[in-house]
Amino acid sequence: MSIEKVRAYLAPLGLAERIREFEISSATVELAAVAVGVEGARIAKSLSFKVAEEPVVIVVAGDAKVDNGKYKAQFHTKAKMLTHEEAHTLIGHDVGGVCPFALPENVKVYLDVSMKRFATVFPAAGNDHSAIELTCEELERYASNFQAWVDVCKGWE
Repeated sequence: MSIEKVRAYLAPLGLAERIREFEISSATVELAAVAVGVEGARIAKSLSFKVAEEPVVIVVAGDAKVDNGKYKAQFHTKAKMLTHEEAHTLIGHDVGGVCPFALPENVKVYLDVSMKRFATVFPAAGNDHSAIELTCEELERYASNFQAWVDVCKGWE
């Protein structure tokens, strides 16, 4: 189970006890906001894409949308999201629980600047009934294979 992989990944970092599990779904920004009890913008959406045939995860604020022009300028390719099956196989988490933790070594993680306006954000923790509250600095420090902060979104400014 993906949440168990995330728990095992975060345990040595002293963060596993911060994982919150819910009775209700947190699979979408709206559902996660209700489950956590915060505004949707503070939900950190982990979106999975393919860049040069390699999977990447870009974590963005809940109210942000990927801007195709900014994405292409950053990654030199069109934004192509992974299918549900590809996310499961290549990322190791199912859609609704995709997160930047416990990822295969070839999956690079990027964090979007849209999250930096918040003291803390809530990414999923491996399934569609979980979240963990982290500062942006903690998210950068503990994300698997962190590469860089990027500016690839619109609609949140």
